[in-house]
Amino acid sequence: MKPFTLPIRFAIALTTSLIAYFLVLSLFDLHTNPMFSLFNGVITGFATYEAIRYRRIEMGEDYNYTHGFKAGLITGFLASILFTIFMSIYATEVNPNFLNELVEDYAKHYDVGIATFAFIVLLMGFATSVVLTLAFMQLYKNPIKEN
Repeated sequence: MKPFTLPIRFAIALTTSLIAYFLVLSLFDLHTNPMFSLFNGVITGFATYEAIRYRRIEMGEDYNYTHGFKAGLITGFLASILFTIFMSIYATEVNPNFLNELVEDYAKHYDVGIATFAFIVLLMGFATSVVLTLAFMQLYKNPIKEN
């Protein structure tokens, strides 16, 4: 379980940060503007970067690309799952009109249900996690040693 402790801690911190950001946006009635969700990538990027960096510090000489990659992916994937659960609860229980307000201009002719919405949120989180992990691993990979 020890290899998963660090990514789980960062995933929980990432999830709470994403939820807090979303709730702050909702206080100002900006949560239905998709442009503000771009900052989710910045929040996710910071948490992923820190998870990989701490994994490298934690492992020292034993660190390799696989360890960092796993730390970044586990952090991002777990946070995506938890955030999707939160968004599903928010869209069904807290603010049932949220989906209609969100897709008002984009999907007038489509029926966007909670399952479609949750799938899109989850898929966006997974894609962001993979891309950011691959990008940050370029910074934290070990150089090739010449013999």
